[in-house]
Amino acid sequence: MTKAELYEKAKMLPLLPGVYIIRDKHDVIIYIGKAKRLRTRVSQYFRPGVPHDAKVTQMIEHAFAFDVIVCQSEFEALVLEASQIKAHTPKYNILLKDDKGYSYVKITKEAYPRISAVLQKEEDDAEYIGPYTSSFAVREMVETAQNAFLLPRCNRRFPEDIGKGRPCLNAHIGKCMALCSGKISKEAYNQAVQEAVRLIRYGKKDIIKTLEQRMEEAAERLDFEQAALLRDQIAAIQKVSQGQKVVIDEAVQMDVISFAAAGQNSCAAILRYRHGRLTDKQEFFFKGTANLEELREEFLPRYYLDREEIPKVIAVDVLPENAEALHQLLEETRGSKVNLYVPQRGDTAKLIQMAYTNAVERLARESGRTDRQQRMLDEVAAVLGLPEPPMVIESYDISNWGDGTSVCGMVVFENGRPKKSGYRKFKIQSVARTDDYASMAEALYRRATEYEKGAAGQFGILPNVILLDGGKGQVSAVKQAIQGMALAKVPLYGMVKDDHHRTRAIVTDDGREIAISMHRNIFTFISCIQDEVHRFSIRYQRENQKKKAYSSTLVAVPGVGPATAKLLLAHFKSVTAVRQASIEELMQVKGVGQKAATTIYQYFHSNEETQL
Repeated sequence: MTKAELYEKAKMLPLLPGVYIIRDKHDVIIYIGKAKRLRTRVSQYFRPGVPHDAKVTQMIEHAFAFDVIVCQSEFEALVLEASQIKAHTPKYNILLKDDKGYSYVKITKEAYPRISAVLQKEEDDAEYIGPYTSSFAVREMVETAQNAFLLPRCNRRFPEDIGKGRPCLNAHIGKCMALCSGKISKEAYNQAVQEAVRLIRYGKKDIIKTLEQRMEEAAERLDFEQAALLRDQIAAIQKVSQGQKVVIDEAVQMDVISFAAAGQNSCAAILRYRHGRLTDKQEFFFKGTANLEELREEFLPRYYLDREEIPKVIAVDVLPENAEALHQLLEETRGSKVNLYVPQRGDTAKLIQMAYTNAVERLARESGRTDRQQRMLDEVAAVLGLPEPPMVIESYDISNWGDGTSVCGMVVFENGRPKKSGYRKFKIQSVARTDDYASMAEALYRRATEYEKGAAGQFGILPNVILLDGGKGQVSAVKQAIQGMALAKVPLYGMVKDDHHRTRAIVTDDGREIAISMHRNIFTFISCIQDEVHRFSIRYQRENQKKKAYSSTLVAVPGVGPATAKLLLAHFKSVTAVRQASIEELMQVKGVGQKAATTIYQYFHSNEETQL
């Protein structure tokens, strides 16, 4: 069937909940979805002019026919959809693969054993603890054991490298026993490794008591080096334990889930908290899928119905459209109550932000942007909801003086770095008083006009984002001033400061604030832009005031008016240079004849009090 025929067929569907099954020309099921209103959902796929992300667009291209199953409720449709997807695994439904296999803790069999986290067993004589489904948990266990027993994690070979070279930084900061120094016996090292393995296998419940007993025994036999090593190990275990902060009630099992999108890709990040601590992290990357609303709706039931464990609390960044039916399904599957909600404040809201940051980081890695600035720009795009990272950012700031005059500074950041050649200055002309809104509107209108004229240089480029130093007032004034011009298509935001003059939020053109204080990289970057544009505009204002002061001095010379004073300053750059110039040099200035040059020369050389 053609797309037009599919659309006509979809318009005949009922406005009832149900499941729709889309097939290709070979009668292969390529997508299964559910809908609260079948007619509305299915027809939007085939209606001309409706935009879709890359994955849906490709699915529609291959669609040849569809069937529907009408259900009694949205909950029934959700259950049926989940079972059908599991049975048929359609090509264009999301595949929950987080690129994880089994992980192991490896203990080598050698004179000085090493402990490490590995993704698979090898054909060697090493000892392996596992398998574990969470590579994150394995890395955490190994790092905890290494920190607790001060085990080396460098590339040195033992015993070959013992006594060769100086101990590394880890030894100096108390994170390594410095086996390479030769002061640690082989027996003491192997005992530490055994205790580290015991910590990994059984936890820290009885290990401190055992170590304290061994420390006392070493002290009694005057083996003070061994006693000191055991003392440091006890202190390290206690420190590590304190570092594993309980962020939620120890009795609560909770998953924290956030979604992020950049370009045509998206990512779901899940932080799993058990007994009050982070025990696992999972990330799911979806290529060609950028519609987060649809992704949430499809992802959450698939994720939990494919798992053995559903926690008591599930905190999400945004509730999906089918939240009520999903909540009912989760509770029935778990067999007890489940709290599915969006935290608004407190520690759990911060954990949502932490999950979001992990999702953004994964998107940056998948896009191949390993450079720090590029990854940060990916994060900016995700937070601001931009389709692509903002490679060119222009920022504007108004600087006023006491006499009512104003200037505007414009700075440019390209690829995350200042582009000094793109900086521009505006002397506000149409605003006769101190009015930041009107002054900002004039500067941006003039910038937009230069682009319309086909200007060269920076004015001939449309930036990806415009940032204004100010809030909703500045944004509204500029939006109105450039309405209908090409620059109006560029995303426009304001930068709002807190009481300490630090950037606290980004203001959208509809007045909504986007908090950035919890996004460390973005906060630092935007603050850098705001500081730079403020510095540039202030400097320009001071230059103008300095020229005014110099100009007023030259105007005091008989026969020299404002126009001539301006020409003299432009030629000689300073009043001091004018004073030191000869009559012949003064006559080189356009509009300054011999008579005027003589008058200026005599003024500065006959009246020493006027010299600066």
